[in-house]
Amino acid sequence: MSLFQQYFSSTSPESRVLAAIEAIRQGRGVVLLDDEERENEADLIFAAELICPANMAQLIRDCSGIVCLCLTDVAVTGLGLVPMVAQNDSLHGTAFTVSIEARHGVTTGVSAQDRVTTVRAALTAQPSAIVSPGHVFPLRAHPGGVLARRGHTEGTVELARMAGLQPAGLLCELTNADGTMMRGDAVIAYASQHGLPVATIEDLVQWRLSCEVRMEAELHA
Repeated sequence: MSLFQQYFSSTSPESRVLAAIEAIRQGRGVVLLDDEERENEADLIFAAELICPANMAQLIRDCSGIVCLCLTDVAVTGLGLVPMVAQNDSLHGTAFTVSIEARHGVTTGVSAQDRVTTVRAALTAQPSAIVSPGHVFPLRAHPGGVLARRGHTEGTVELARMAGLQPAGLLCELTNADGTMMRGDAVIAYASQHGLPVATIEDLVQWRLSCEVRMEAELHA
C-alpha cells in the first residue's frame, strides 16, 4: 500500500477536516487536494489573517511561486478589483483578478515580507491601500463555496471561515524540486516532513453537507 493510500485509509474525512481547521486556526499550513479528475493538485494553504514572512517564504520556496490571495466575492468587490481578463476561458474558470501590491511599505514587492505587507493591506478592505499590478494574485471565491465550486479557492476561504478567522487565505501549488507538480506519495511525505495535515475538497464538501443536515434537523426538532 502506498503512503497516499495508507494516509487516507487510516484517517476519516471528519478527522481530516478537524485537523485542518485547527492548523489554520493556529496559523499553520494545510495541504489541500482536489479531485484526480479535476486539477489533481496539492495546494499549500494558510490563513491570510495570520500569514507571516516565514510561511510566505515556504509558499514561494516549495510551491510554484504564484502566491494567490483567496477572497470572498464581497471582499473583491469592496476592494474594487476587476477580473484579470474580460472573458475567462480557463479550464476551471479560476477567477483571477488583476494582481496587486501594497501602496506603501514595500520595495520591489516580490520578497516574502513585501508580499505579506500586500496581503495585510488587502485585508484592510481599503481600495486605497493597494495598487495594480503587483506580485500577489487575488482569486474571487464563488459565493456558494465548495458546494457550488469544488476549487482550492473556495476550500481555502471556507477553512479560514471555519477556523473563526477572516474568510481569506493564501494558496500556492506544491511542486517537486524539478518543477513538476507534486502528487501522490510525495504530497504525504512533504506533509509529514513539515507536520501539516492533509485534507481534500471532497472532505470539505461532505463536512458542509453534514452541517446543513444537522442544522435542518435542529430547526425542525
